[in-house]
Amino acid sequence: MPPAISLLRGTTCYLSGPMDFVVDRKQEALIGWRARLTDALESWGVRVFDPWFKPMVRNLGRYGIEDETSNEERKDWIFDEGSRGAAVRSRLSGSFWPVMHIDLRMVDLSDFVIACCPTNLYSVGTPHEIVLARQQRKPVLLVSPPVRYPQWQALSDALKDQPELLSLLGDVQREVVVRDNPTGVPSQWYMTLVGSEVFFDGFGWDPYRARFKWASNYLDAREAQPHPPVRPLLPFLEQLDDGKRPQRWDGRSRRFRDNDDWLLLEEQANDRQAD
Repeated sequence: MPPAISLLRGTTCYLSGPMDFVVDRKQEALIGWRARLTDALESWGVRVFDPWFKPMVRNLGRYGIEDETSNEERKDWIFDEGSRGAAVRSRLSGSFWPVMHIDLRMVDLSDFVIACCPTNLYSVGTPHEIVLARQQRKPVLLVSPPVRYPQWQALSDALKDQPELLSLLGDVQREVVVRDNPTGVPSQWYMTLVGSEVFFDGFGWDPYRARFKWASNYLDAREAQPHPPVRPLLPFLEQLDDGKRPQRWDGRSRRFRDNDDWLLLEEQANDRQAD
């Protein structure tokens, strides 16, 4: 066997996940999971494509840029029949094309994708990006964190002696679909699409916080005791940097085999001699 070398150094990674329906787009861009993961990946020699901070495009500058104001145009959308409604919908549909175009190009240029897919956040672009990566047989490392609403239960308990308010709270729960997923079980569609051994129930921030000087924030609270990740992503990535080959489970032989989705090509010297 050849000597173990890092599977990360010199690769490119795209960070996929919900952007439209996060609580605070500016906060998410600056201190969210992508910002932290970029610190770690770059320390392991990975070029990172973060859709919050898109790369410059030759002769087009900051093509497809997204920020905290990118969603404001959506309020103009209308369903009116006739030319007025058609014109508005056409304008809005076309205005997002540069964003979609460059994000999918970044997926195309990446060696692997890391996707964060909480089951309580709506996203369409994320599945599109995952499907594109898998069509190219690229690895997709999918984080499906637990979803818990302890404050909701606390509010419900506080209203137990006020039946009218408790009933109203129940109506709201059904309307907004507040549903716990305490172990982070992913969508069954993702289970089939990305493969069984690339799921993680968290990032595992805590052991890396001092190394990367991350200030404590809401990301740490989500992974705090008594519910730390069972299978965190960051140690897995660090093992790849140490040269460990990723494995897939072979159902026929009932054992682990090398995961050949990690098809990272080495540049070879040109041995042809000039005439």
